[in-house]
Amino acid sequence: MTFLIIFLFLATIVTRILPAFFVTRLSLPEWLVTYLNYIPYAALGVLIFPGILTAVERPVYGILGAIFAAVLSFLKIPLFFIVLGSIVFVYLIML
Repeated sequence: MTFLIIFLFLATIVTRILPAFFVTRLSLPEWLVTYLNYIPYAALGVLIFPGILTAVERPVYGILGAIFAAVLSFLKIPLFFIVLGSIVFVYLIML
């Protein structure tokens, strides 16, 4: 069991820590840096979208809440109020 924990620790260190040392020495093209900056947003969307469809009784309520949150974000509303507003919006349409 201890051998397995040590092996998994080493595998994690090699794949997470060592690339950080090598990437700092690389000079990446600007288009690649721009592309890599969008990965967190794509991953966040993949994590959030299933919750939108399953958090409430009917998926349409979640979709309407997401649309409401998107409209608030386009209006440059602070994030706290976007979250709070979309929660209240979904609650009201579910009544």
